[in-house]
Amino acid sequence: MPARRNLKRWLADIITQEGKTPGHIALVFCSDEYLLEINRKFLAHDFYTDIITFDHYDPERISGDLFISSERVRENAPGFGVPFLHELNRVMAHGILHLCGYGDKTPAQKKKMRSLEDMYLRQL
Repeated sequence: MPARRNLKRWLADIITQEGKTPGHIALVFCSDEYLLEINRKFLAHDFYTDIITFDHYDPERISGDLFISSERVRENAPGFGVPFLHELNRVMAHGILHLCGYGDKTPAQKKKMRSLEDMYLRQL
């Protein structure tokens, strides 16, 4: 259990370092097909992705659901030249940063998001 506890602490630390209060974060690991259905149903997007983040909009705390396609993460890792676990951690940090209010639609937002992901990965 120590690894699980450390992961929970790391994710909570990201939230705290962003000046927010951690709430309930659910990590849901699923298949590409399941996440594609969620993408279609809730976001009207018809493409595969590695993560979809749903914010619970709790004004007191950062809370939400991170739906992660383990298949997509496993497929993406070699393209980034990193092991699966490193890419999985990056994707989890990415979802937490979305819950903290960061976007990734513009090139500037993507650059900021990647910079923060890298910073938090170094802390893990």
